[in-house]
Order: sequence, then structure tokens, then C-alpha cells
Amino acid sequence: MLLLDEPLTVDTGNTTWLLVSSALVLLMTPGLAFFYGGLNRSKSVLNMMMMSFATIGLVSVLWLLYGFSFAFGVNEDATLQSYIGSFTQYLGTKTFPGEFWFAGGASTGIPTYVFLVFQMMFAIITVALISGALSDRAKFAGWLVFATGWFTLVYVPVAHWVWGGGFIGAKIHALDFAGGTAVHINAGAAALAVAIVVGKRLGWPKETFKPHNVPFVALGAALLWFGWFGFNAGSELTADALTGVVFVNTQVATAAALLGWILIEKIRDGKPTLVGASSGAVAGLVAITPACGFVSPLASVLIGFVAGGLCALAVSLKYKLGYDDSLDVVGVHFVGGWIGSLSIGLFATDAVNSWITDPAILGASNGLFYGGGVTQLGRQAMGSGIVSVYSFAIAAILALLIKWTIGFRTSAQAEIEGIDVAEHAESAYDYSPATGSSGSQGAFALAGIGGSKAAAPAETEEEAEPAKVSG
Repeated sequence: MLLLDEPLTVDTGNTTWLLVSSALVLLMTPGLAFFYGGLNRSKSVLNMMMMSFATIGLVSVLWLLYGFSFAFGVNEDATLQSYIGSFTQYLGTKTFPGEFWFAGGASTGIPTYVFLVFQMMFAIITVALISGALSDRAKFAGWLVFATGWFTLVYVPVAHWVWGGGFIGAKIHALDFAGGTAVHINAGAAALAVAIVVGKRLGWPKETFKPHNVPFVALGAALLWFGWFGFNAGSELTADALTGVVFVNTQVATAAALLGWILIEKIRDGKPTLVGASSGAVAGLVAITPACGFVSPLASVLIGFVAGGLCALAVSLKYKLGYDDSLDVVGVHFVGGWIGSLSIGLFATDAVNSWITDPAILGASNGLFYGGGVTQLGRQAMGSGIVSVYSFAIAAILALLIKWTIGFRTSAQAEIEGIDVAEHAESAYDYSPATGSSGSQGAFALAGIGGSKAAAPAETEEEAEPAKVSG
């Protein structure tokens, strides 16, 4: 993206669209909290959700202070520009209310601050995605330190490499419309690294770790699906014809992935599940994210269906390979991100987006099935591979440093009893008697179920008979 400082007029339509999209993307992180929280066990659901909510607070501030400048600023050194943005241009100590954002050499009519906040929401959810690999066993302080380090050393430079004029976008010409590589592959690789370093949950895989609240899972998936329209369609920045194509692609790919996942469940397990349908929808959203602005709606259906089926199979890899990725960040986001990235090399067409083959803008090629050969497929594999290796390596180093210093894992006792109380001094569900007094009878006892009769509180234990519930 080219940045200019000349005064321009605000395009109220484009600016409104991007502000709405920013709010939609922010909603995705609470949605992720519900999705992950429902998949978790009840005794550590709050810790899981706190990781997402705390990430909103942490990354928002860091993005304003230095993240945006490092990712999207223009480095005065042309060589450094391939790897990192400006160290000074957009620091939080500066203000630039009159500056506008440019894309493809043309003004979007959008103030730079609006683009800053839109990208802030991307940074937030990317970091939060990693937390699903650590459920039930991570110290909250360890998570915050890791999130700070990974955001600074991985997300910020990778965002620059892919979108900010760095080498993956500008030199390799690998495409990523809304975050398949920069967000999902990036977070998925990190999730794999921290899951390996922190280790397996006590009892895994022999003990069954079932979702404690399936409606939470469905609610979270629904909020993610809703917010993802801002994630994908908002990435066009302007409200134009391509925005409509992206919106349609996002919807049909997600729908097809949902069907693909539950079809695999039906064939493999005999019954489709709501957790499967919810996970399939998320897999489809992940897979279409990098490709949504480069492929046709029909290709999107195929991409989504394949992603739903393959991700349903991929989540079982952790049992074969022995890493405990608690909530399947690797199976859904890493695998789904790779499917979406590679699909660009197959289905990208300048009939949908003329910028693909414009040498002055993206300088990429059409996909294999649209006359471009395997060139773009190779570029996609290279770009995604670089991010995978880099993110995995830095995440592993950070996790090891935390493990060896302040500790990344809770005590065995806290893990068994539930880390909500150990880490946050609260629990998601109150199981105390309805009256709020330990000396009073609960609602079930007062109803004559499972305890002493309410009418005879003076009866001794020997005299009281358990009440029988008639059918």
C-alpha cells in the first residue's frame, strides 16, 4: 500500500463501512471466547474466556503504541522495508487526524486512523486464537507474557511481510486477501509450538475432555460467522462491487464447510453433531479468508466443502502425533489456512479481481485452473511455508523462556481442581444452595427431591428417608 500525506476529502461511505467492519471484527473475539469456552471443561472455562478478553486489552494498547507503525509504516531504508515498517511514522506518541489511507496507489477516502483501528481488530483475534491450544493448564500471567512477545516478534512483522509492503507480498507475490497466512497459519503454527512446549493435560488422551456447554459453542460460532463478514468483506476497504463478491464467497464457503464436516461425521461416527457443524463453519471461514477476494462464488463452495471435510479429519492428527492441542487450533486454523492459501494458486482469477495480475499493484498470476499454471501455487506455498516456520520457531522459543522463568503451566493440583479458582478466584457456575446459606435447604431438597423433607427439618439422619420421585 502506498501512503501519501496530501489532504483529501473523507469518503463517508467507505469510512462508515470500515468502521462498521472494525466493530464486527472486534465482536469476533468475544465470539471466540464463547466458542472456546463452550469447548472447554466447566472448571476452567473462565480462564479460557479471560485469555480472549485480556488479549483485547493488551493488543489494543500495543497496536496503538508501536504495532501499527512497525507493520504498516514505510521504512526509510528500502532494504529494511522488506522486513519491517517504520519505527517512527505512526507511533502512539504522534497524531495524524488529517492523513488518509491509500490502496493500490489510489485514495480510499478513509482516514488512516480508521484503517489503524480495523487492523487493530485483526491483531487482537490473531493472538487470541492461539489460546485454544493451552486450555485447562496455562498460567494467566504466562499467557500475557507470551501474547506480548508473540505479538511483537511475530504478528507485527508477518503482517508487514504480507500486507505492509514486505517481501511476501511485494517480492514473492503470494496473495492473502484477509488473513489466511498472516492470521490463521500464523496463529496455528504458534499454537502447535506452545502446545508441545507446555505439554499435555493431565489424563490426556486417556481421559475424555468433552465440551461442557455445546450451546456456548454454537453461539460462539454464530458470532464468529457474523463478525467474519467484517473480517473478509471489510478487507476490501471500500464498499464496491468486489466487496459484494467477497460477502457472497464468505457465506457460501462457510455453508459448504459446515456440510462437509457433518458429512464426515456421519460417515465416520454415524451421527452429525452440533459441535461438528459449528467447527465446520469456522473451518470454512478460515479457508475462504485468504481467497475470498480472488476467487468466484462457485470455487468458494468447493473450497469450503473440501476444508470442512479435511479439517474434520485433521483434528484427529493430534492423537496420532501426540501433541495436545486442546481445542484444535492446529486442525482448524493451521490446516484450514493452508487449504485457503493453496486454493488461491488453483482458483484465483483476474475476472473477479483485476488487481491480481496488475504489475503495478499485486503482480501475481491467475490460478492453475484459470490459465496461470503452477506459478501462483508455488508462491502461495512459499509464503505460507515461511510464516509457518518463523511463527513456530519464535513461539517455541518464547514458550520455553516463559517455562524456564515464571512458568507457563499451572500446578497439577490447580489443573485437577480447576484453574478458574486458582488463577482468577471465581467460577463460571454457582453450585451453592439456592437460598445462599449452607445451613438452609436447597431448591431440590425443598421440592422433596434427593434430601430431607422440608416439612420435617428436625428429623435425624436415621429417621429421614430419601424422597422418591414418581415417574
